[in-house]
Amino acid sequence: MVWKTLLLVAVAVAFVSARREACAQGPSLEQTPRPVVPVIIGGDQYLDACAGKGVITGLDPRGDGFLAVKAGPGPRYKRVDKLFNGEQVYLCSDHGKWFGVVYSKTKEKCNVTTPWAKPLLYTGPCRSGWIHKSYVKITAG
Repeated sequence: MVWKTLLLVAVAVAFVSARREACAQGPSLEQTPRPVVPVIIGGDQYLDACAGKGVITGLDPRGDGFLAVKAGPGPRYKRVDKLFNGEQVYLCSDHGKWFGVVYSKTKEKCNVTTPWAKPLLYTGPCRSGWIHKSYVKITAG
């Protein structure tokens, strides 16, 4: 009976230690909100997976001061993140007045600057979502 108690204590300590380490490293990919309508990258063997770059601009600092990143291309979709003036995004997809974008809040590499011959859903390591085109100044592509 004592060995069962010791085993349970060891498992509990290991779980708490792993959880504490995960929290210290920040949100995992699974904890990052994903768009309902996925951003598609690639589709051309000669162009980068995301063929353009842009910078967020024109947001009114006296207003809410941010650009909503949506779960899909339209205002009815849930907001999954916020972008601010000066933040850079990769332009990967478009749908009407909306860009499907990939971006990083920590300057990590997003793996979208090399060609991908076949189109595929972006799954990370960076964030992705949909933003309104009117607040993006295209800087490349």
